[in-house]
Amino acid sequence: MNHLPLIIKREYLTKVKNKSFIIMTFVSPLIMVALIAVVAYLSQLNNDKERSISVLDETGVLSDVFVSTEHTTYNILTDTNLETAKELVKAKSEFGLLYIEKSQDTMNVLSSVRFYSDESPSLSIMSSLEEKIEKKLSETKLRNDGVDIAKIQASKTNVTIAQETFTGEKTSKVDSYLKLAFGGAAGYLLFMFIIIYGNMIMRSVIEEKTSRIIEVIISSVKPIQLMMGKIIGTSLAGITQFGIWVILGSILVFVLSAIFGISMSELQTPSQDLMNQAMENPEVANEVQLAMQSFFNLPLANLVIAFMFFFIGGYLLYSSLYAAVGAAVDNETDTQQFMMPIIMPLILAVYVGIFTVIEDPHGTVSTVFSFVPFTSPVVMLMRIPFGVPIWQQFLSFAILVATFMFTVWFAAKIYRVGILMYGKKPSYKELYKWIKY
Repeated sequence: MNHLPLIIKREYLTKVKNKSFIIMTFVSPLIMVALIAVVAYLSQLNNDKERSISVLDETGVLSDVFVSTEHTTYNILTDTNLETAKELVKAKSEFGLLYIEKSQDTMNVLSSVRFYSDESPSLSIMSSLEEKIEKKLSETKLRNDGVDIAKIQASKTNVTIAQETFTGEKTSKVDSYLKLAFGGAAGYLLFMFIIIYGNMIMRSVIEEKTSRIIEVIISSVKPIQLMMGKIIGTSLAGITQFGIWVILGSILVFVLSAIFGISMSELQTPSQDLMNQAMENPEVANEVQLAMQSFFNLPLANLVIAFMFFFIGGYLLYSSLYAAVGAAVDNETDTQQFMMPIIMPLILAVYVGIFTVIEDPHGTVSTVFSFVPFTSPVVMLMRIPFGVPIWQQFLSFAILVATFMFTVWFAAKIYRVGILMYGKKPSYKELYKWIKY
């Protein structure tokens, strides 16, 4: 009799009714949203922090470039010396003092600029000060050489190379960013799902093995059915938990933003701020329109379907290995010697995806690793947005399924012997003997 549906149901209900599972299902979104809120709040505090910087310019030619902004106030000091300026800044508890020493040659002033402060200034502050001085000195040098600055500004030209396929489909650099985002998100999600729920399967097998419940179960159920039931049941429980996380997380973010007035936009990076300011520029508006067009140019249907198949195939492949490891040992401490061969292909897949697929999605390295079954779920998902022939996707998935079937047979051999073995730490040599039984 096929007991697989009963085992799947039992595993699923056992997982979802577990107190720790229920607690983490509802507490994890709270923790994540709380962390996001704290980061947003701290970012807001940092962005709103007002700094006062005194400037002592002995050259008299750089003072005008330091214009106060919303969060930074520049106080220009005159008719004073360095020591007096230091005492004045300390007395006013200002953030720092920028000192520009007088020099016979204004162009050599860069070697005599110093910044004094009690605490170490951030890289952004120092970069801003250096940029102001560099720009002013560059313009001064050009004027001294008789160069018209206005003509130089007018001569600057921005070139955007239009991209188009031989079939006439227009693309752009934005396409590459979107494809990278979709592929990276898909690969990373699969990586995390395998790590989290693969370990859950392994711990479940170890728990039943050490409690000796497995001896009763195995008397009426085939080991391969028990292993597959655990894998599928735990997978369904994981999908349930993940779905609840998404729903609760979305609700909590909305409620948190409405009640406490914490804007998630405070998490913006400086480049995002510049982008928002540039939205008034027609060229930027055109880029936004191009980004929307790039989004609709993505093979969305192919992405969704491929994600489902490679996600399930990759997860089942690694889950069978996790189940075999759980059956081979008596406790989680002993699993460490067997985890490295499982984790390494996943890590390799992520590195290949980040450093190779992005640069050359159709190169030899990317193509080969998208067919290797232990890396194909991640690498192929990252390649598909860049356009992968359907026959390659089918071939890669077929190899993945064939490898999964072999892995299940391999894992079942270890599983059927390992679940009844106690008190002995297995070696790779022992596992090889179990496979031959």
